[in-house]
Amino acid sequence: MDSDVGRRIGTTVREVLEESDMNNTTEYKVRKLASERLGMDLSQPKYKAIVRQVVESFLEEQKAREEQNAMGKEEGEEQEEQEEEEEEETGKKSGGDAEYTEDGDLIICKLSEKRKVTMQEFRGKPLLSIREYFKKGGKEFPTSKGISLTEEQWSVLRKNVPAVEKAIKKLESNAM
Repeated sequence: MDSDVGRRIGTTVREVLEESDMNNTTEYKVRKLASERLGMDLSQPKYKAIVRQVVESFLEEQKAREEQNAMGKEEGEEQEEQEEEEEEETGKKSGGDAEYTEDGDLIICKLSEKRKVTMQEFRGKPLLSIREYFKKGGKEFPTSKGISLTEEQWSVLRKNVPAVEKAIKKLESNAM
């Protein structure tokens, strides 16, 4: 692929990202807008890879900026954060019996000592995560082993649970 095309795609994708509301933007929407502006189909795998790389780079830069801004918060905000962290460490939020992870994700259930099903918010959208956790310094942290599902993906999985159960029964009967 021509490096000039790659640069044009990268520049256009970055412009789209900078103009977008990051709470309502998806990689697909960014790719679609950039496709329209460039007058070319960016859904081809080689172009998708460029778009994804630019989006990930942009998000990492944005996260680094947010972390820098967080360091400059006023004392009152820091005290509020400390109180929230203390609530999270106890695993409870005031006013209910809900249990939360160290990151503030709602624990739906514990599948085992190391695996949990949690709900979290990412870019304004709910995600259901099934993830392994490890303990360090008395706290639990998520590992990269697991999966996060959007509402749509969860809906598809939920609708197919009977098929999964049928397949499990079939495998169990074949094993006997």
